[in-house]
Amino acid sequence: MDKIYHVARNLRKNQTKEEDILWQLLRNRQFMGLKFKRQVPIGNYIVDFVCEEKKLVIEIDGGQHNIPDNVRADEVRTNYINSKGYRVVRFWNNDINQNIEGV
Repeated sequence: MDKIYHVARNLRKNQTKEEDILWQLLRNRQFMGLKFKRQVPIGNYIVDFVCEEKKLVIEIDGGQHNIPDNVRADEVRTNYINSKGYRVVRFWNNDINQNIEGV
């Protein structure tokens, strides 16, 4: 098994509280009948959630994503994922915790 798939499996087993909250709402086609997968490799990146049918990636970001180096890295990551035909939507952890209906 490729290393990235092993890392993705580990991330699924150790998801954050916010990832778990959103996953409970996305799993089993609960959101608009769409199939979502979690912790899926796209190239050398692992995205939090993906809906292949709609080519939609959902990322949940914690405060570390506000650090300038991480902001730049996220831009590179998003551009790569966009180049593969996906649209990336990002939500902050506090959005998941405080405004899940808005998310």
